[in-house]
Amino acid sequence: VWFGAILFTMARFRRPVFCLLPGAQTSILQRYRGVKWKILDSRKTMETNPHVPIVVDFRDPNLEPKWERAIAEEAIKGRRILSARQLSESLTGRVQIEYLSENTFGHLAPDSIYGPTKRYVDFASALILLAVFWPVMLITAIAIRLESNGPAIFKQERMGFRGKTFTVYKFRSMRVQTEAERDLQSDKTQSDDDRITKIGRFIRKTRIDELPQIVNILRGDMSWIGPRPETLRLSKWYEEEIPFYRYRHIVRPGISGWAQVKQGHVTEVDDIKLKLEYDMYYVKHFSIWLDLLIAVKTISVVFSGDGAK
Repeated sequence: VWFGAILFTMARFRRPVFCLLPGAQTSILQRYRGVKWKILDSRKTMETNPHVPIVVDFRDPNLEPKWERAIAEEAIKGRRILSARQLSESLTGRVQIEYLSENTFGHLAPDSIYGPTKRYVDFASALILLAVFWPVMLITAIAIRLESNGPAIFKQERMGFRGKTFTVYKFRSMRVQTEAERDLQSDKTQSDDDRITKIGRFIRKTRIDELPQIVNILRGDMSWIGPRPETLRLSKWYEEEIPFYRYRHIVRPGISGWAQVKQGHVTEVDDIKLKLEYDMYYVKHFSIWLDLLIAVKTISVVFSGDGAK
């Protein structure tokens, strides 16, 4: 707790400083706020900032041999040398999908003993939370039935783990639609959507509508943390519009995810590209530590109501 408090204070009041070697990728980094950049326009600048990490675009074909030798010498002295691409990922929490690169394990698929272990943790915690929240779920179901006609539980086919379809369960927060009303646009929930009921607006804001997905977790369709599963129509549309979109199905979809806590609810293609970059970051850095961070941020989002539609 003490270390966490110290790190939080440092992150809030202390701006990180980096020496930036000019290049194609490094010029983009200068747009990021909260960071102080020292441009390496000469060896003198490098020598007058001996303890500041150096950021280099190692893929820049115009990187001069004299700078390569200087960087190698600084690395030997013990100075931290950072890749511009990796630092960009750390600052934004996104992976550029234009270049689908290998992850830190050396291949595309996330390879970790945490994967199988996570499934057992999901199952055990889902059983516990089902026992705790069943009264809330019962009251919610009754309230939905009293307010509007139709079932309390909303069922929908979604694209899931390894590209397999599954039925997701949620508390119904909208009026029941006719078959003629169901199309691609109806799969997109907009702000102030007139289909949302009064009870529906409350349970969406508090995320109570997600509670029936505990059943999906018990069945192995979903996890607590992972990329949010999309409807079949939206998934097929995104796959046609965005290269590598299908790659996000390499891990189990989740009730909450990195994209949800960083970006919120989105539906349009331009926003989805950004969301996919967050999803790719999650896949690349798949670990218990990232899941714990998302869990903490999710609690904050639930209480603030950010990202709800």
